[in-house]
Amino acid sequence: MVTGIGHAAYGVSDLNASLRFYCGQLGLRKAFELHRDDGTLWIVYLYAGNRSFIELFPESEVPPQEGGSYRHLCLIVDDMAATLRAMKMAGLEPLNPPSVGKDGNTQAWVRDPDGNPIELMQIAPDSDQARAITSG
Repeated sequence: MVTGIGHAAYGVSDLNASLRFYCGQLGLRKAFELHRDDGTLWIVYLYAGNRSFIELFPESEVPPQEGGSYRHLCLIVDDMAATLRAMKMAGLEPLNPPSVGKDGNTQAWVRDPDGNPIELMQIAPDSDQARAITSG
């Protein structure tokens, strides 16, 4: 039985810029690194809460997938206004003002240094997701 999303993986063109974005501006924390047998860096794991991670592969080690249907990564936030204030203090502005989607949740969007779209979503107590979570 699936119990959650383990990780999303990205090939990144500039690891330092990606770490500044994901850790310094979005507030995730670097969890650990994996190295190849020769000692070179292979993957950096970032903890995204609730047993979820983002994998960063330096130098775009992961080749693009032909015919994929990736659209965006969604990160859950507990307080949209506070999250956006913290991001602004870290030098990151959202692409749009927060808005309420058709599912009833508040959302805002950012892009990482490689242009990947990231949705920030605060789940509303009466949203479709909240009802699905509480119904098991």
